[in-house]
Parts: sequence; structure tokens; C-alpha cells
Amino acid sequence: MPETLFASDLPPGGAESWTRREILQQPSTLRATQALLRASRAAIEGFLAPLLATNDLRIMLCGAGTSAFIGECLAPWLSATTGRRVEAVATTDIVAAPQLYLDPARPTLMVSFGRSGSSPESVAAVDLADAQLPSVHHLVITCNAAGALARRDAANSHVVVLPEETHDRAFAMTSSFSAMMLAALSILGGIDTIDARVEAIADAVSATIAGAEPRAAALAAQDFDRVVYLGSGVFQGLAREAALKLLELTDGAIPTAFDSPLGFRHGPKTIVTPRTLIMMFVSNDPLTRLYDLDMLDELRADGRCGAVVAIAAQDVAGEAWLVPGAAGQADIDLLFPYIVPAQLFALHFSLRLGRTPDRPNASGTVNRVVQGVRIHPAAA
Repeated sequence: MPETLFASDLPPGGAESWTRREILQQPSTLRATQALLRASRAAIEGFLAPLLATNDLRIMLCGAGTSAFIGECLAPWLSATTGRRVEAVATTDIVAAPQLYLDPARPTLMVSFGRSGSSPESVAAVDLADAQLPSVHHLVITCNAAGALARRDAANSHVVVLPEETHDRAFAMTSSFSAMMLAALSILGGIDTIDARVEAIADAVSATIAGAEPRAAALAAQDFDRVVYLGSGVFQGLAREAALKLLELTDGAIPTAFDSPLGFRHGPKTIVTPRTLIMMFVSNDPLTRLYDLDMLDELRADGRCGAVVAIAAQDVAGEAWLVPGAAGQADIDLLFPYIVPAQLFALHFSLRLGRTPDRPNASGTVNRVVQGVRIHPAAA
């Protein structure tokens, strides 16, 4: 096993130190996360087993911002492979309109993701579920042992606190995103199952990181004024996370968009200009991949984009950022190496614009832990 390396072990690296370190530490934090789950398996499975025996159980994957996009990545795959009703529902949606998202007729497992575990909406969503659902249990996956969600002490809850190194210190979530996503995939998809794949996943992340920074810097140095991320299936949630990462780290200076390749033709494609970069996450699924490649061919034939870059695990025509050794991996496992180019590109674009990636929002109107949210009482 490669040497364990965490952000706290690395030497100082300037203003970008935490953001960069936390991107680069992901192979180690993924392994450490799975090791923690392996050690906690009995307690986790003891909590979940009675719930999963319920035929009509509804599983909600909940969070705000990047934490919500974890659910968007995982829900389609978990629904298809477990045969259960698994839905991604942002806590920001639940708090604003609980009557639309909470179903009192269904026993519910609410899986709450939180880097800090103290976002007002995340705490309020759990409270609303307890108040409005006759049968609800909570699985909390958090990176912060001192957060409000981690301190919940209730009979209907189980808290999984990930290794301290996953509690990203930088403004933007990077290793916390991938670690919480792996944790949910492992817990709901089978800890033993992910045990057999975690080394391949971490190795793919390592291989993607190797030599990636010069390429990310060179791409960021081109004269793009907007960036679009495209992905099918599980990669649509990843495209949304990639778009947010660039928006956050450039402090909104570079507008971003996300869509599926097939959906992009239906109007959103009008965003393309000669200074637009399009990055596409290419599926390994044989059918889905055909549609992805069709869109790549179309965009390149149009000749309207500044650049089109495919992030792929198999060879594709044109400019591509390949993940070595992952040609046979399932799309769900590719989520982890595929996000790395987007994270590093956002980091280097931030640096190119003279931002401080650890604290990109100079005005202070956006915070690492959301502030200024007033929670209003909801009707019973």
C-alpha cells in the first residue's frame, strides 16, 4: 500500500496551500475512510439492517451545496443496484418546502452529509423530518466530530465521523466531497464490496493526479470566459459539482454551467462561444458512451468552442484527459478520479486570476460554513 499522506503532513505551499493539499491527499483520505468503515462495520450494519429489511423504505440523500451533489452522483446508481427508492434531496429544498419533499406515508432513512455538520439547513432538515415523519431514522456522515449533526444523541440516529483529515480547512470542499461520497457508497452499496475496489479507486485517483498540475495550469492559462461541464448518468451530479468548484474558486469571475450531453442540445448549447471551454465526463457504459462520443464529435464539428476536453478512462478522439488503468471500471468508481481534473483546473484558474483559493470570496458574502440563514417555523 502506498505511503499514507495527508494535508497536515505536507510542507507549506503558499496562499493556495490547503486547497491544493486537500486535492492531492485524496488517495490517502479515501483509503483512510474505507479503513474506518471497515473497523465500524458491526455498528453500522447493526443500525441499518432492521431498516433495510423494510420493503417500502425510502432513502433520502441530503445535504446543501457540494454535500447535496454527493446524493445526485450516487442516487441513480444506488437505486438501480439496490432496487430501493433512493433519492437525492437537498436540505435547502426540504427546509423551504417540506410538504413537497417529506412523505409521512413512507418509513424514511435520511442520510445527511456535512463537512462541518453545522449548516443551518442541514440541522433544520433533520429537525423537520423528526417532527413530520412518523417513522424516520438518520444516518449522519460528517467530517467534523464537533459539528451539530455529529453531536446528535438520539435513538433513531447513527453518526459516522470520517477521519479528521477529511475536514477540509479550505473554503471549497474537495477531499471532504470524495470521502463522504465513498462512505455512502460503501455503507449503502456494501462495505465488503467497496473493500474489494477501494485500492483500484485510490490508485486511479493517484494516477490522475500524477503530472496533472502542469496540464491544469496550461488549460487555465487559455483565454476562456465561461466553462461548461457535461456528464451522463452519475456524472451529471459530478458536472454540477465541477461547475460549482470553478465558480467558487474564481469568486464568480468565470460563469459556469452543467448539463447532460443529450440535454445540452435542448437550448443550453446556445451558451457556447469561441471563448467557451467544454469539459465532458465520458462514461464507460457501452450505450451511454456512444451518446457522449456523439456530443464530442458534434461540438468539435461545430467549431464554435474555444476547446473541448474529454475526461475519460478509455481512448477517445481529440483532446482528452485520460485516467490510466481505469478502462474496465464502472462509472460509479470513476466519480473519484474524474473529479480531480476539475478540482485542479479550478485551483489553477483561481491562481491565474490572482485569487486566494483558500479564501476566494474577497467580499466575505459567502462563507465556508453558510451564515445568515433564518429558519422559519413550518406547519405541522
